[in-house]
Amino acid sequence: MEQRLSGQQSDAREGRAGERGNPPYHPRLVRKLKRAAVSLPFILLAALLVRLIAAWGYTHVRPSHALGIIPFLFEPGNIAYALATGHGFSSPFRIPTGPTAWMTPVYPLLLAGIFHVFGIYTYGSFVAAAFCNILFSALATIPIFFIGQRLGGRALAITAAWLWAVFPNAIVMPYRAIWDASLSALLASGILWATLALAESKRWRGWWAYGVLWGFTLMTNPTLGALLPLLLAWIAWRRWKQSHWLVGPLLAIAIAGLCCVPWTVRNYRTFHTLVPLRSVLGLQLWMGNNDQVGHRWPGVLHPITNSAERAEYIRMGEIAYMHHKRDEALHFITSHPAKEVRLIAIRFVATWTGGSERPIRDFLFAYSWWLRFVLLFNLFAAAGTALGIVLLNRSGSPYAFPVVVVPVVYPLISYVSLASPRYRHPIDPVILLLTAVSVLWVFQSRQKIGMRGQRSPASPQAAAPSM
Repeated sequence: MEQRLSGQQSDAREGRAGERGNPPYHPRLVRKLKRAAVSLPFILLAALLVRLIAAWGYTHVRPSHALGIIPFLFEPGNIAYALATGHGFSSPFRIPTGPTAWMTPVYPLLLAGIFHVFGIYTYGSFVAAAFCNILFSALATIPIFFIGQRLGGRALAITAAWLWAVFPNAIVMPYRAIWDASLSALLASGILWATLALAESKRWRGWWAYGVLWGFTLMTNPTLGALLPLLLAWIAWRRWKQSHWLVGPLLAIAIAGLCCVPWTVRNYRTFHTLVPLRSVLGLQLWMGNNDQVGHRWPGVLHPITNSAERAEYIRMGEIAYMHHKRDEALHFITSHPAKEVRLIAIRFVATWTGGSERPIRDFLFAYSWWLRFVLLFNLFAAAGTALGIVLLNRSGSPYAFPVVVVPVVYPLISYVSLASPRYRHPIDPVILLLTAVSVLWVFQSRQKIGMRGQRSPASPQAAAPSM
């Protein structure tokens, strides 16, 4: 009875507050909102909505006919155009140049399918391609959440998922670059999640799925293959340490290899030489290591924009051209060691600042606050990653190695070739996860300091910190 009267009095007070113009306080509603904000479905929905809103703002101020053409005038869109018009996997430069192994087939095939449904070089195709990228990016919230939960509990999972949801690179990448970066981010985070989960599993179905996942990833972004031997070696070591059982890891790597066989056979039959995944590494290495680096933007040397390089590519053929560029790059690297060290340092900075080689200058002279915010967020993530690596190693977590190895190993190719936010984006989910580790550590340290600084009026001795 007393509880009922108390509730009625509380309701009456809230009603009078509403009559006076003050909004009534609804503790139950607040609790529901708090519960929703820390739930995976809500964070996933928030990530999706913020990307859709940003994409709508981007398309709203640009001509629809331009959006239907310009974003597709790069290698994935050009190869997709060739596929959609019946010319096979070929011609990465908008003109007929013959078969190519410039990139692996998954993403160009996806774009070719979009062209078939929504039309070639149409605004509808751009919307469909951008929406696919947005969906891939938002779905990466799921593996990030579960990796964080396994690594450090629910607080880490929520923090990492929210950081990914509002990460500016992840918001703009899906519609500003019709490339495989968003899909690669989803696949890379999914592989890490599966790696941690399979470390204690003997279920055959899981190992089959893991091998297929790796095979699909290699057919999407072969650069992620740099992580394959390290992650599989870690799983094999864990399984051997626990039960001397290695059948699962061996099965997974066999299935991953089998997934690549049809593409490798196609390349061999086409080019009469072994091209396991893609051919472009020699060009990327040369674009970042030549006499013109530092004097011109590397993009002007790319055959897609440079007519002289394109003519040489056509004359020599793709494989010979790539080998030639590789040899030129290696000659430059070995003959200019001091300059190469400086270039590696510049690319290291650009990798971790989101593309800025001179972050202080770019921050001061940026033409918008949005660019300054993106730069600051990337610097925050870089610092958070470095601290997170240290904290995770010191924690003694059994999962430290597979998480830490991703940001340590994957960017190495960018340091020696080209640095770009798009090249780093596949591992950005892991970068935000390690940043979340740092954020929680700082927050918990501040809480401990606050608790030690509290004084109790009834007990002067409480002023002394307890150790």
